[in-house]
Amino acid sequence: MKNQTWSEMTSNEVEALIASGREDVQFIDVRELAEYREGHIKAVRLIPLSQLEVRHDEIDRNQETVMICRSGNRSRQACEFLASHGHLKLHNMTGGMLNWQGKTIRDES
Repeated sequence: MKNQTWSEMTSNEVEALIASGREDVQFIDVRELAEYREGHIKAVRLIPLSQLEVRHDEIDRNQETVMICRSGNRSRQACEFLASHGHLKLHNMTGGMLNWQGKTIRDES
């Protein structure tokens, strides 16, 4: 890690972490609902960046957390915001869903 309290993870690293079945890691998608419905990772919970300021208490600050978005920019912003609120075990998925090669779920609505 550089001069920050969070680190970068590749989509392959995130996919391996999900596949490991670890229950002590939470995965948060910060895209908006419409983007999430177009295709998201099964193990990932949606908390849009636009709602993070009022919903950040829903994220366990003592648990390792991987932030995900479309390209990695909003999830980086989410990492910075959460770090400023005492979260220490944060990871940003670089390249976001644009780099994701694993399975996705599409919500029909």
